[in-house]
Parts: sequence; structure tokens; C-alpha cells
Amino acid sequence: MDVRNLTCIGCPLGCALKVEMENGEVLSVSGNTCKRGDDYARKEVTHPTRIVTSTVAVTGGDIAMVSVKTQNDIPKEKIMDIMKSIEDIKVEAPVHIGDVIVANAADTGVNIIATKDIKKVG
Repeated sequence: MDVRNLTCIGCPLGCALKVEMENGEVLSVSGNTCKRGDDYARKEVTHPTRIVTSTVAVTGGDIAMVSVKTQNDIPKEKIMDIMKSIEDIKVEAPVHIGDVIVANAADTGVNIIATKDIKKVG
């Protein structure tokens, strides 16, 4: 039997989780104080995902960079592909919160969106 110890990030409590697995299947999750902990642990040990945040260059704006994030979580193994898909991106101001900066980033089916408003100058 394989045992994995995790710290839950499903809520602010940060419960210490113990996941017991056998042959890649979750047998039990303990240590969680809410259902989110059980859900998080099962997902984390079988198919971990993440929200990716970064910045993208802006031309003609009141600031030079806009913060961006994946609209939904993506498979953890796609993080570097996501970063590669935005490394040379430049957007023209104005930019609005929720604007799609990259559609279907790294073939994940997930968009990269702006998380800040940038005003056009000049």
C-alpha cells in the first residue's frame, strides 16, 4: 500500500491529509474536516491540476504589463506548455478584466484571460 501525505488547499484550514492508495487507486482519505478535502486529495493524487498566473506585455497602455490567468485549472503537466504559449504575446490597450488573451492555450481547451483593466494612453 502507498501512503501520500498532503496539505489541503481546498479551504483556509489547510488540513493535513493522508491518502492511502493501492495500484493507483485511492482506498481512503483521512484528516480532512470537510468534503473539499476529500475531493482535493483524490484529484491531487490521480490527476493534479493547477490555475496558472502570469503577466503579458501591453503596448499603448497606462502600464506595460497585464496580469493573466488560466480561466480554469489545467493538467499540471501542461504548465510549461501554457507558459510557452504566452511568453511572446503582446496585447494592445485597452485591456479589460476577462478579455481572452489566448484561446485554447496549449490545446487544453482553457483560455488565458486578463485579470486587470489597462487603460489606453495617447
